[in-house]
Parts: sequence; structure tokens; C-alpha cells
Amino acid sequence: MWRTMYALELVVRQGRPGESYNIGARAERCNVAVVERICDLLDGRRPRELGRRYRDLIAFVPDRPGHDRRYAIDPSKIERELGWKPRLGFDEGLSMTVDWYLANRWWWEPIRHLRHSGTRLGERQRRLA
Repeated sequence: MWRTMYALELVVRQGRPGESYNIGARAERCNVAVVERICDLLDGRRPRELGRRYRDLIAFVPDRPGHDRRYAIDPSKIERELGWKPRLGFDEGLSMTVDWYLANRWWWEPIRHLRHSGTRLGERQRRLA
């Protein structure tokens, strides 16, 4: 039965208190590849007007300090200690995530409109002297 548990449930039930467990599918990607894949999924699910592509909305800006260029999770500890293995690959999991967000606008739309202006996050503001 424990092999069918979700990773977070497995950590809560069987993980050692105070320990950290990375949960991932060994699917290293650079950031722009993740964004491009999301754009491609949206092209198929919510096409833009006049055949425009979501990739056309990508704007490259100077990196902020501490910017991550890629994401790579080493799940060897949770695999070794708790016997967990991912059931989905990166593309399938990302596809399901995009579908969830498209189907649950009620959840994210208030956050988007009331709490976040859409401006770039994490950039330092310079003080005028």
C-alpha cells in the first residue's frame, strides 16, 4: 500500500521528524524550457486570437541577483529511505498542472487581480538619493 501513497503523505507518515526530503522526477530543465512547454500546452488548450502563440509573450529581461537558471531535484533520499518513486514524468505532470489551473480559475484569479499587479517579482528597487 505505501507505494501508492502520494509523496507528501508518505513523508508525514513515515519520514523522520526534522528531516528534509526532495520530491521530484529526475527531470532537470532550464527555466526557459519549462516556460516554453507551458506555452505549448496553452496553445493547444486555450488558443490565442489570430493564431498567435503564447511563446510570443516571452520577454527576456536582465537576470536578478540569485536567479535560478535551471531546476534539478535530487530525490535519492526519499527513494532510498521511504521507497518513493514518481508515478508521472515531467511532461505528464506539467500537463495535469496546467489543466488544473485552467479548470480552477476561481482559486487563482482573485490572487492575480487583488494581490499581484503582474509586475516582475524579486527585483531590487533602487533608492533615489
